[in-house]
Formats: sequence, structure tokens, C-alpha cells
Amino acid sequence: MTEPLHIQIVSDFVCPWCFVGKRRLDQALAKRPELNVAIEWLPFQLTPDMPREGKLRKEHYEQIFGEERAGVIMANMHDTGKEEGIAFGLSATAMSPNTLAAHCLLYQATCNAAIDVNALAERLFAAHHEACLDIGNFEVLAGIAADSGMDRSATLARLESGEDEAAVTEMMQQIRSSEVTGVPFFVIDGRLGLSGAQPADVLLQAFDQLNETPSSELLE
Repeated sequence: MTEPLHIQIVSDFVCPWCFVGKRRLDQALAKRPELNVAIEWLPFQLTPDMPREGKLRKEHYEQIFGEERAGVIMANMHDTGKEEGIAFGLSATAMSPNTLAAHCLLYQATCNAAIDVNALAERLFAAHHEACLDIGNFEVLAGIAADSGMDRSATLARLESGEDEAAVTEMMQQIRSSEVTGVPFFVIDGRLGLSGAQPADVLLQAFDQLNETPSSELLE
């Protein structure tokens, strides 16, 4: 069997463009079914100082962008989402959570070979952006974990203990020290970095370029 194509995805679950980027990557991979791919999700927090209880999403956006621009951004994302099959929710009570616990959940999942981590990431994105669930809430996260085949009670206990927080925080610090300042950010085969929610065609070109280039060469 050939070595898998290693794709690292640096993302934050509250980032709408990260959800779009994941869907576009899925589209690209669907067009290359012959590829043996290993996807690794890496944590990033756009707002690391977000209170543990989170904030109302509308309020949070307005604090960052201003009321008028926030409305335009949310409407534009709704339109972009439609193109990718994403139904971005516009609930007035939707939260912008602290995502540390969500990243810890994904970290838990990587320790269990039976869990489809990519599918869990999809559920976390959809829970936040489409269902407008609070993915900073341990009970909500435990429910998502159970839907992904994880043990609900054990997952909840581990989230409540905070035992993974130090490891996940250290990973985020290492990522920031590598000069990744925005998400999504893709590292393909350890040789090519792509910033932003690249269209599927761009990702396909990257796969082809890597396939045609000796593995010892870095690409820009």
C-alpha cells in the first residue's frame, strides 16, 4: 500500500470559512478517490480569551466588526454557505463559544482508532454553524461525541476533568509560533501550505503538483 497523503488542517470550529474549507476539501477528495489520505486536525482559537460561558454570536460579531458590517458579513456567509451545501443558522440566541473544550473533544477522538475524526469535525462544525448549538457546553459536546461512536459518559467525565486542556493549549501555542496566524490553513504532504478556504479546483491542482514533484522538494 502506498504511503498516505498527509493533510493537516489548522482550524477553529467557530470559523465559518473553516467549515467552507472542509467542505471544499471533501469535494476535492471525492474527485480523487484513488488517493490514500490521512487527515490530521490541528487546533486554533480565533478568540483564545473568549469567556468560558461564551457570548451571543451577534454581540460578538458586532464587537469585532461593528453592527452594520457584522450584518453584511453574516448575510454574505449565508449565501456562500448555500453554494457549499451549508445552511448557516442566523438564530438570535446563537452563541460564540470558547472552543477549547471542542478541540479537547477532537483530541480525545484521535486517541481512539475506531472513531472517524473527520466525521466528528463535520458534526462539530454543523452543530455550531447550522444547528446553532453551544459547542462550549460539555453536555452538548458529549452528545455529539455519542453520535460519533464515543462513550458519552466517559467523554463527559474527561471534558469536565480538563485533563486534555494543557496538551491542546500547548499544540495551539506551537502552531502560533510556526507563524500560522489565520485559519483555515492546510499543510499538504508537509511540503505545501495553503491559507484560506481554497476552491476544490485549487486543492486538486495542489494534489497533482505534489504527485509530480519529488518528495524532497518544498513547494510554494
